[in-house]
Amino acid sequence: MTAKLTARSLCALTVLASMVLALSSRGATAQEQAAAARRVPTFEQQQEKVNAWTLGLAAGLLEGAPIRLATEMSRVVDDGANLHVLPIVTRGPTENLNSLLYLRGVDLAIINSDVLEEYRIGFPAIRDHVAYLLRLFPSELHVFVRPEIKSLQDLAGKKVNFNTLGTAAAYSGPLIFSRLGIDIDKTFIPHPTALQQMRKGEGDMAAVVFITTKPVDAFLRGPWAPGFKFLPVPYDSKFEDYYQPASLEAADYPALIKPGESVPTISVPTVLVAYNWPFGSNRYQRVTRFTDVLFSRVDRLQVAGFDPKWQSINLRAAVPGLNRFPAAQQWLDRQSRQPPAGQ
Repeated sequence: MTAKLTARSLCALTVLASMVLALSSRGATAQEQAAAARRVPTFEQQQEKVNAWTLGLAAGLLEGAPIRLATEMSRVVDDGANLHVLPIVTRGPTENLNSLLYLRGVDLAIINSDVLEEYRIGFPAIRDHVAYLLRLFPSELHVFVRPEIKSLQDLAGKKVNFNTLGTAAAYSGPLIFSRLGIDIDKTFIPHPTALQQMRKGEGDMAAVVFITTKPVDAFLRGPWAPGFKFLPVPYDSKFEDYYQPASLEAADYPALIKPGESVPTISVPTVLVAYNWPFGSNRYQRVTRFTDVLFSRVDRLQVAGFDPKWQSINLRAAVPGLNRFPAAQQWLDRQSRQPPAGQ
């Protein structure tokens, strides 16, 4: 017997003894004492109770934004034994889809929408296995370059850093440049190191690519020498399947963008998805309960102490290339049928 099991068994025995002593002190019958003993859950019963409404949420790297979002959601939906969400640290948002598909105990995941591209040929039925609950925040593309770089085409053949493997930039960045038709020298080192090389003109590092919610702290800490800048990335038909138009504003980066100006770019939607469990199955019921509670309590995420971007969440926002999880659509439909307040 393990130490964990021994401790739990002792705890149950302590509870049982307390109940029996309490009943004995008031002269309870032997039948009442036996009934009390039966009401104390066994280890197996307690184990089943704890697991009955627990869900695993594949979130991402410890230093990334998705793990923070997962933690905030888990705090808001927590309902003891009735609902318990476990945020899971993973290799990154691009690996979360693998975790959702193949790892036992994972019901939910936070992914970038373009990760579906990886499965387009090898797993064309991917959309039958994954459904979305909620579109989260956009992750804007930041292409930050040295002064001598004037356009995206100038980066052809030059070193461009995409952060370490497993990050959003390391997956989406090369994919975006491939769609642009620009052949670059890709590197995957920590962004702080690459930015330092750019600042000092070392290592032939011409650009860094961030894909994350703006503003990025690295660009707010300066100063940057004149000429360092973000390159525009126009939105066109090449990006219609997974991406959205976006912009970087002077208010986001006052030291790098002049007042009144903006830099067009694209964004990668960050999405909360679920495995498309069979209707009515135990795992389907768990995701359904999570969906109902999260959607009903989303206003609790829109207060001080949580990421301020929760205030811009639109529960009805669609995700290109995926179907909505049935329970999420049913919740939205119920809200549409409710009469306006005061009527």
